[in-house]
Amino acid sequence: MKNRIKEIRKRQKISQDELANVLNMSRQAVSHYERGDREPKLSTWQKLADYFGVSFDYLVGWEDVQ
Repeated sequence: MKNRIKEIRKRQKISQDELANVLNMSRQAVSHYERGDREPKLSTWQKLADYFGVSFDYLVGWEDVQ
């Protein structure tokens, strides 16, 4: 199961730098999350889901339809 951070970010035409600035994290952290090298904390998952306007389950790859 793969998260959808990169897929949604690219679909919404947002750069890693923009996402990092909005969520007050480093671009490197965004990159690690997208590749699955690091797992975001639950609060970070929720911030990402809220920012993208999708459900937590969809973002983490547990649900196919948003």
